[in-house]
Amino acid sequence: MGLFKKNIFGQYLIIKTWIIRIIGVLSHRRYRGFNELQIEGSDILRNLPDTNILFISNHQTYFADVVAMFHVFNASLSGRDDNIENVGYLWNPKLNIYYVAAKETMKSGFLPKIFSYAGSISIERTWRSSGEDVNRQVKMSDISNISKALNDGWVITFPQGTTTPFKPIRKGTAHIIKRYKPIVVPIVIDGFRRSFDKKGIRIKKKNILQSMEIKAPLEIDYDTESIDQIVEKIEYAIEQHSSFLKVVSKEDLLENESLNKKRDW
Repeated sequence: MGLFKKNIFGQYLIIKTWIIRIIGVLSHRRYRGFNELQIEGSDILRNLPDTNILFISNHQTYFADVVAMFHVFNASLSGRDDNIENVGYLWNPKLNIYYVAAKETMKSGFLPKIFSYAGSISIERTWRSSGEDVNRQVKMSDISNISKALNDGWVITFPQGTTTPFKPIRKGTAHIIKRYKPIVVPIVIDGFRRSFDKKGIRIKKKNILQSMEIKAPLEIDYDTESIDQIVEKIEYAIEQHSSFLKVVSKEDLLENESLNKKRDW
């Protein structure tokens, strides 16, 4: 790696590498120590191409979900099967992993700005701004940045656009899938909401079993399937369709009730 080499967004790769290493070391015990992360399907990651991969996932905290995925992705690519033992896998991290996040969230403090350098594609939400409901047009520069990231590597997105469970899937994700035809890999996470505060920075409870299931890529007919059909596929794939409500634990329902009393980001 050249000392002054930059990625497609003009970020110095050497700085990004050290940010991932440091955040990884500091956060490792949150998933293997204070709490335990149960992983399933990490072998799927090793069979994926290096570019044009879109990961879709449910969302439980602002940052802990993405950090866990960086751990799991790099551990798997280093040959580990469904575990993140020995944080040495972060010494040479995959640097073309990006994640979609709200611009105002990533500018909300020093720590989010650090996280942003690790791979954020910051976008302006069309439905929410500064705690208020809005209705504005999608910025084409945001779509262009997601396209650039897909052309360069792997992109993580949370198609509900909120940490509140069972909210509708934003159709923007389906439009991106139909337009750019990425390989779409679903991920289902659980336990993060019970482990961490809403931002995913403070440990709320210890000895919580967290889980991350990486599923096989979705079969999508990009030319004939409608936006609504793709949205429905996403709902089922990340287990956020209303039919999954019956399997949610009582503890989660109580937690969700508390969350729904607040306006989400």
